Order: sequence, then C-alpha cells, then structure tokens
Amino acid sequence: MLDNSVWRQYNSENNFREMLARFCKMDIIGLIENDKKLYAVLKAKLTKKEMKLFAMDSAQLDNEEMKSAFSYSDEELEKAKFKLYKKLKQDKVRLDFRASATEY
Repeated sequence: MLDNSVWRQYNSENNFREMLARFCKMDIIGLIENDKKLYAVLKAKLTKKEMKLFAMDSAQLDNEEMKSAFSYSDEELEKAKFKLYKKLKQDKVRLDFRASATEY
C-alpha cells in the first residue's frame, strides 16, 4: 500500500501515521484509520516540497542531502522545516487528520 508514494521513496515503512501524531500532538487513535485516506489528506494539506521535506526529515536523512535536494542553504532549510512543522500544528490542518472529519 502506498508503495510508489513520496513517503516510501525515503522511508522503508508507512510510518507516517506515527510521525503525524507526534508532530501534530495528537493520539494515533484519533487519526483517520485508512492509511490511503490519511495520506491523501496529508498530500492535500502540504505542498509537494513540504511533503518531500517531511518524508526526508522523518527518514532522518542528513541535512546535507536535504539541502542539495532543495538547493537550500542552512538557514533556508531550517526555515522550511520550521514552516512545515508549524503548519502541521495548526488547528485547521490538524483537525482534517481526525477520524471524525471523514465520518459524514
């Protein structure tokens, strides 16, 4: 499942659920149960660059690799990470990951 996703390019497992729960400060139980639906919401909320950065950072790649992939300086990489994780903590983004948001 999700074998050809951006996430799987950098991570050997589909552990984005755990990473989302950690960065969004939510319980895993409260997240959308279906991985495909949860990943679709994640892709909808993040830009392609942010999604790739999230996958690379979650895979704990070296900062040098990330800087070369995005042509960032040290400062630009830190700003991009800050912006990404700030976005994941915002209520308007976080709440879309909740299981109750898809139970209509």
